[in-house]
Amino acid sequence: MSSESRTSSLDPVRITGWRWQPFLDIAVESLSPLLPRPYPVPEGFLQKTGETGSKAKPMPVTTATWACSTSKLRQVRSACVEAGPAASVLNFVINPSCHFDLPFFGADLVTLPNGHLLALDLQPVDKTDARHTEPVWERLMPIFERWRGALPGGGPIPEEAEPYFSPAFLWTRLPLGKEGDELIDTVVRQAFRDYLSLYLQLVDEAEPVDEDRSHQLLAGQRRYTNYRAEKDPARGMLTRFYGSDWTEAYIHEVLFDL
Repeated sequence: MSSESRTSSLDPVRITGWRWQPFLDIAVESLSPLLPRPYPVPEGFLQKTGETGSKAKPMPVTTATWACSTSKLRQVRSACVEAGPAASVLNFVINPSCHFDLPFFGADLVTLPNGHLLALDLQPVDKTDARHTEPVWERLMPIFERWRGALPGGGPIPEEAEPYFSPAFLWTRLPLGKEGDELIDTVVRQAFRDYLSLYLQLVDEAEPVDEDRSHQLLAGQRRYTNYRAEKDPARGMLTRFYGSDWTEAYIHEVLFDL
């Protein structure tokens, strides 16, 4: 996949019928006080269309990317997928600069034929580093406690994934239909606002770290992004839509480009 032509825009993605548009709009609006600048995305990944389903009943698929950066955030990006009843996805990740002691922000909002899979977290660069985690978790846990009782649990996560999630990992599975839609609109949307609001407060308060600390944080960020690229759960879906070559380039050159 050629990356010679790179363009980007601060205008939010617009996809007809996309379930998660309000969440991306919240994120873009919340970031505006930070004076974001466009983050370069290879042109071939800004928007991709395809088809899924049978030959008799093909279904259009659109995947779009929105990205920006700020003085303290290396890359803020969203991967947006709309494939009708087959899938509707927002994967929104904030990657901090290694010059500031900040976690990642992660939101996975996924609708599949069997229900909604929804996750929010401020994910640690190094879970074993108390200096990195305690100032975040003591402020994040009350937000987690506020919302987890209003949502069913999502079930256990793999043991190998535990180092990359905080104790305030908000993870739920909701049914399709009215019940799930109401919980998304009244609970999940506000939880998204609260997690993002705290994260942006941490960004505002963050001060530059020294060179040794910056190297430690960068090493942790690389472990995180390498793990996410290796285990990306969207790999199978995107491969079905667009083929392996495009998918692997998208994962490694755009989604987890560190």
